[in-house]
Amino acid sequence: MKNILIVAPTERENKNIRLAIERKGGQLKNRYAVAFSGIGKAAAAATITRYLLQAEQPYDMVVVIGYAAGTLGFHQGDIVMPNRVQYHDADIPEGFIPEVSDARALCGSDDVMVFTGDSFVNAKSVAEIKQRFSVEKAIFDMEIGAIAIACEMANNTPVLAVKVISDVPEDGHTELSYDEFANTYLDFTPLLDKIESFNL
Repeated sequence: MKNILIVAPTERENKNIRLAIERKGGQLKNRYAVAFSGIGKAAAAATITRYLLQAEQPYDMVVVIGYAAGTLGFHQGDIVMPNRVQYHDADIPEGFIPEVSDARALCGSDDVMVFTGDSFVNAKSVAEIKQRFSVEKAIFDMEIGAIAIACEMANNTPVLAVKVISDVPEDGHTELSYDEFANTYLDFTPLLDKIESFNL
């Protein structure tokens, strides 16, 4: 049995994953704690650092769950487990501050980059990010990059991200599309099943 810390950035995500864990009950093969981190890099890094340093038993893995925007090729409801993360809003010359600007590995099985930044993305910013980093397919969030750095600095705890696509800005989706999707996609059992089936 693995000791896993699940990170939920928003109140909705926190509620949804807790209900999924409750519904599964004794069927779960892992032991879970859930951290409600709040939104953005600073809140996420601070929350994770506190949980890692105060844990009575070390966590075998940190898992970030919830909603994420995606590029064209993704559809609302797709579940993605990206294998690397990088800040998209660190405007630093290449190689100058690699501990901030470089990509970091995640445990996910999908060959997809998740870009983290302290802003919602839209069609214009997604196009700029794709061009700047020479990628066609990616997802976007506001916490995973900071969580990966915090886990690396604290004790090298592995990080897995399990995200459901809530909106595709290049397809005309806006923050209202995200909100509408998040109000209807409430059952996080599929995300929990992905975590349960993952072999660390």
